Amino acid sequence: MVLSSSLGVLTSCGVVTRAFTAGSPHAIGPAPAGLGAVEVEFPSHSGSRLRGWFVPGRPGKGAVLLLHGVHANRLAMLPRAKFLHALGYAVLMPDFRAHGESSGNHTTFGALEARDAHAAACLLHTLAPDEPVAAIGVSLGGAAAILGQKPLPVDALVLESVYPTIDQAAKNRLRAWFGPIGSWLAPSLVRSLEPTVGVSPAELRPIDRIAEVKVPVLMAAGSADPYTPMDESKALFERLAQPKEFWAVDGAAHEDLYDYAPAEYQRRVGAFLQRTLGGASHAVSVVPVTGCGDPARISP
Repeated sequence: MVLSSSLGVLTSCGVVTRAFTAGSPHAIGPAPAGLGAVEVEFPSHSGSRLRGWFVPGRPGKGAVLLLHGVHANRLAMLPRAKFLHALGYAVLMPDFRAHGESSGNHTTFGALEARDAHAAACLLHTLAPDEPVAAIGVSLGGAAAILGQKPLPVDALVLESVYPTIDQAAKNRLRAWFGPIGSWLAPSLVRSLEPTVGVSPAELRPIDRIAEVKVPVLMAAGSADPYTPMDESKALFERLAQPKEFWAVDGAAHEDLYDYAPAEYQRRVGAFLQRTLGGASHAVSVVPVTGCGDPARISP
């Protein structure tokens, strides 16, 4: 019985690890009508070539980078893009490595995706020169905005539903999926990440890196999120330097906060971007346009 149970646990861990780290390739199709979006393709130091859409904006308004969550792609950010485009912002929506139409085999929960985020931010500075730039990162996208070797070259950040450590993220998800046994499986899953995807758990601790963020931040979290409970979001928020704001989205789980509360999202995020990107002190971005590497391929 002991041997059978052990084999069952090991099998379960292997299945869960593969599901947890799997990429999410998806055919996206043409850019949506009405936004004036163009296709972009560009390299990342993650080793992947990334694809996405760029939406030109009104000169002088600013630009926003949209970073989607795990097992999603740029389509998940399209409602935000439409909202931001209506306000005049330029918008870049890339697919992370191993997601959508970008190359790659597996997700790394923000470690290599941080390189994707940096490449995308640098590209956005090139596509929208002299504009102040913000980024909106959802779950994986928020972790990627924090975990880079260098700070993400943006002037403001919106972080949504970001995990503090991969240990907590795994434990919370497995407990939500499998009940009490999930907490027991979580350590094995976390230990398997380095041999599976080449990233150690020590590299996946946004809570240890978030104090390095030196730009204004709006952090949003669902009050009923079982994957990133409110106390974990507040622990992250406590590590942030000022200026910072916290929005507890009443009743929201680990879900798309824009879809859950669109009017309030537009009010809060729109006001935050106006304050951080629209003031006289942000007439141009504080980040120089350097390090974009090979030029992107852009097509109408």
